[in-house]
Amino acid sequence: MKLKENMRYVVKRSAAGLGLFARTGIKKGEFIIEYTGEHISEEEADRRGGMYLFSLGKGGVIDGRGRENLARYVNHACKPNCEAEYNEEDGRVRIYAIRSIKAGEELTYDYGKEFFDEYIKPKGCRCAVCA
Repeated sequence: MKLKENMRYVVKRSAAGLGLFARTGIKKGEFIIEYTGEHISEEEADRRGGMYLFSLGKGGVIDGRGRENLARYVNHACKPNCEAEYNEEDGRVRIYAIRSIKAGEELTYDYGKEFFDEYIKPKGCRCAVCA
């Protein structure tokens, strides 16, 4: 069941719910997608709560809950194929491949210890390594 797609990736069902999958091969180091949304303060993020809050450290938080933010479908993995990089100069978060990714492979990155402990660990990790 395809839900949303473009030329490079498609949103469809994964072990963790919905995930973002490569439609074509992606080379190591290649830019994949930007994590987008409203830039808010940490205080506002605490007030709103939610699963799609990307912490920028002292730079605030990106609230990526909007469905136009396809990067929100990149799931956590304990052995990911991507990494998220925050650029302090422009305030943007970009996701890059940390290894070659084959067409059809789910795109994943490590959400970090704090998110893992709060949201994933209580329910059990469903990444390919842990499932």
